[in-house]
Amino acid sequence: MIFRMRIFLILLFLFAVISLHAQTVTFNKDIAPIIESKCVSCHKPGESAPFNLLTYDDVAKRATFIAKVVQSKYMPPWKADDTYTHFANNRSLSDEQIKKISDWVKAGTPKGDKPDYEIKSLDNTTFSRNPDLTLTVKNAYKVQGDNKERFIVFKIPFELPQDYNVEAIEFFSNNKKLIHHANYAVHPVTDTSIDIYKTADLINLTDDDRTKYAQYFPYKKTIAYYGGWIPGTSYEQYPPGFGWVMPKRGVILLTIHYSPLAKEAESISGINLFFTKDSIKRKIKVISLGSGGIGEKDITPEFHNIPANKISTYKLEIVNPKENESVFYVWPHMHLIGKTFKAYAVFGKNNDTIPLVNIPDWDFRWQEIYRFKKPVLIPIGSKLVIEASYDNTSNNPFNPNDPPKVVTSEGDMRSDQEMMTLLMLYVPYEDGDENIDLDNFK
Repeated sequence: MIFRMRIFLILLFLFAVISLHAQTVTFNKDIAPIIESKCVSCHKPGESAPFNLLTYDDVAKRATFIAKVVQSKYMPPWKADDTYTHFANNRSLSDEQIKKISDWVKAGTPKGDKPDYEIKSLDNTTFSRNPDLTLTVKNAYKVQGDNKERFIVFKIPFELPQDYNVEAIEFFSNNKKLIHHANYAVHPVTDTSIDIYKTADLINLTDDDRTKYAQYFPYKKTIAYYGGWIPGTSYEQYPPGFGWVMPKRGVILLTIHYSPLAKEAESISGINLFFTKDSIKRKIKVISLGSGGIGEKDITPEFHNIPANKISTYKLEIVNPKENESVFYVWPHMHLIGKTFKAYAVFGKNNDTIPLVNIPDWDFRWQEIYRFKKPVLIPIGSKLVIEASYDNTSNNPFNPNDPPKVVTSEGDMRSDQEMMTLLMLYVPYEDGDENIDLDNFK
């Protein structure tokens, strides 16, 4: 009897040891996949994050800090209210993922069994594969260390063997830490009598004669696509059969707003393009609403001067007069004194509401081009509504002015000025669009 009891206890102990070992959270088994899917797009060379998270050592030496910022949900940054709208590109962590990281740190950051998990990270892209074409500015641009913001328009001419169907696009830079934001417009130039090379490679809108920009006007007769980058954003991708056509010949006008720097630095920037052999049956369109776009003068109250020492609210209402729209992405944008941003549509006799995006705690440092899980229908005749508030008081730690002063919205839209903008990427609606899966394209 005693012998049997001993055997039972031994077996129970071995089972407990094996069970404990199986349940131990390790880097290779549990943590690395989370880091790869949620963190690496920013935490790698050239991106905006201050350090890399590409190896076990990268993560383990910052494990306590990582556990702290994920438990507080400061990281990964995700400012959208998920109870208002659900997005396919949500980079926040689930409660289960947060617990795994916490348990891993408490266990002493075990690495786990071999082979080591190799975190996949492509150079110079956040997309799932290398770009088919990268078009960059002619020369690296050196930003002066004089604490002055600069707006530079780069001309990127291109002549390709043929037109190409585009399934994804992203802004590229080898040093995004220098950049406040970037916008790019792809202009076809089919008229070969127009020389796309003889004009200036760049125009410095801050320090140079701004009238020089007129030399680019012949390139701007038509536009194939318009996009951009702000801190926190990644790429834009479209499902099979959707996209736009990269013309054979033309010019990209890339406008980069460089942040003020105390120390001189340089970067080289451009556009990554990902082509598809699928035909483009439906072309993606882009519309800009609010400051710098449609309805700028219709914002109430007048948006040009945001008063000091108060929290101000503004509203824009625009009727969709032209066509039913299937919206893929929405891109809200404000600057440093932004406090809240909400966009929705209202339609029908009952004023039914179509939620688009709600940012209850705006943070200029963390923005995104939000992709819906399925296209959102905005019927013709709907009223598109944007509501935004701005905290221009001394209680706002991001206020660029101390003491607060009137903040304007005009001209180049420097970071110490303001914007109230919503961009929407959409296609004209067709039956069945609401069933298209934007969460898994492939």
